[in-house]
Amino acid sequence: MSFMKNLIHGTNFDADSLNALQKVTLRAVVMSFLFFGLVAIEGVIMRLVKTGPANPLPKMFSHPDHFFSIMTAHPIVGIFGSTYQLVFAAFMFLVPYLTKKPLYSVKLANAVWLLITIGTALAWFAAFLWHYAPLYTLYWPLPADVHQFETIGGIVFVVGVALIMIGTLGFIYNIYATIFQRVGVHANKTTKELLISGFGIDGMLNLINKLRGKEPYTKEPALSLPVVAIFRGTVDTFLDAIVILGAGILVLVYLVADLGGVQLDVHSIDALLYKNYFWWGLDLVADGLVLIYVAGSWYLLATLISGQKLFMENVARAALMLELLVSWMVWSHHLLSDQPQPEMMKLVSGEMVTAFELLTQGLALFITLVTLWKGRPLKMSMELKYLLGGLIGFGLAVPAGIIQADMGMNRVLHNTSWISFAHFHIALIVGLYMTLYSALYVLWPLVTNNTQMYSKKLSNTHFWMYLIGGLGMGSVLGFAGLEGALRRHLYVHGEFGPYMILGAIFGAMIFIAWAIFLYNIVMSIGLKGLVGIFMPAKDKSASYGIED
Repeated sequence: MSFMKNLIHGTNFDADSLNALQKVTLRAVVMSFLFFGLVAIEGVIMRLVKTGPANPLPKMFSHPDHFFSIMTAHPIVGIFGSTYQLVFAAFMFLVPYLTKKPLYSVKLANAVWLLITIGTALAWFAAFLWHYAPLYTLYWPLPADVHQFETIGGIVFVVGVALIMIGTLGFIYNIYATIFQRVGVHANKTTKELLISGFGIDGMLNLINKLRGKEPYTKEPALSLPVVAIFRGTVDTFLDAIVILGAGILVLVYLVADLGGVQLDVHSIDALLYKNYFWWGLDLVADGLVLIYVAGSWYLLATLISGQKLFMENVARAALMLELLVSWMVWSHHLLSDQPQPEMMKLVSGEMVTAFELLTQGLALFITLVTLWKGRPLKMSMELKYLLGGLIGFGLAVPAGIIQADMGMNRVLHNTSWISFAHFHIALIVGLYMTLYSALYVLWPLVTNNTQMYSKKLSNTHFWMYLIGGLGMGSVLGFAGLEGALRRHLYVHGEFGPYMILGAIFGAMIFIAWAIFLYNIVMSIGLKGLVGIFMPAKDKSASYGIED
């Protein structure tokens, strides 16, 4: 009886008591975790297929058309449908909360999660229904090659990606419009003051003045450090959205022309120039979304958990400014194995500037850990556990990326599963997502009006299964890459058998952990509350937290 009551009604959750900002935040969070479940299922399917003779799935999953269409949809669903939604939801709640100002537009926030949800669904259906599988999504000329894929599948896929990017631009506008509102604590701030603070320039000037023995440029920056990280990271997110949207429109022109009976020459687009344009924009996802957003989240979480002022705050602000320059100049590490790419660009952008990311991310990790250390003794709460898990993830993934950003090592590691697992799967699954789980546990009481999580035991079980599964899969399949296992390659005869079997086991742990977490959430808010999240809010206010 108690089980059925919790399943229907939750613990003490009341969806009708939520205001508009809380509801739109939770809507995006729900969609994010549903997409995460889909991407986890896709991952398990691919891992099982690669076990070869041990694969228990029907043979249809091993067919190249089916396998590679899953692989094409996988990053779209994971990065945009899940990660973007969760990050955007958190920041559209946090920026008003931290600046004590209302969100510029709740309607626009609703449009953002709807556009990203619909766009992700279209891209997934393009792969599922038409087996659209260019693998590198918009990498020239694969998506526009009408001899390999059905044109209608390509059109649906690119339209889906375009909707995601339009939703992303809506998020960016909402964030900046909120920050630049002249209300509350910013009523007397000028645009110049907000821009200087937003880019971390005030932190740099404070450091310079300290070295020169002068008074600080400002003792109270216009924007708090987490907001600076959001402001700064959103610059890269904007540039990335423009690049991906532009690439998508170009591909769409070729596909629509083919639908009309006209075949445009793909060779009229310079492939090397396109590659540089594409990777410059796509790499900004890693730098804008991951490194900078995550650094800001670490700083916020560390101060909230420890109750301490952030250690070396001016250095942290200045580092965000430095990352602005670094993030725009590192894209060539994706082209280290492209022979036509100029050697100087490989050396400077691909190796030397890329190495700075180890410095900037290492500095963020150090500042976060010292801030936590200053607040000891600390209670090992769920948010602290997940934060430490996120630090471990990036502590492993960033050096793994720096290792491959070397022309010599790249000859060994390029196009192997080391890149996809030891580097960005650990970065995303462990580093980014465990940081986001930490933020979720911190924000949960704020967005649900102090609703209790159903089970702490389930939370702990999720934590350990997810951490072990993420690190385990990333490690064993990374080691398979060192043995020569290729990325984006279909193995069905038991090649690299022990690695693939262990990878499937660890991948299944990630899926089971997700199911445990979802069950915990549903039991916390109930099915009635889950439906209520998507109902219109009685309180239309978008000013949650202003009175705090």
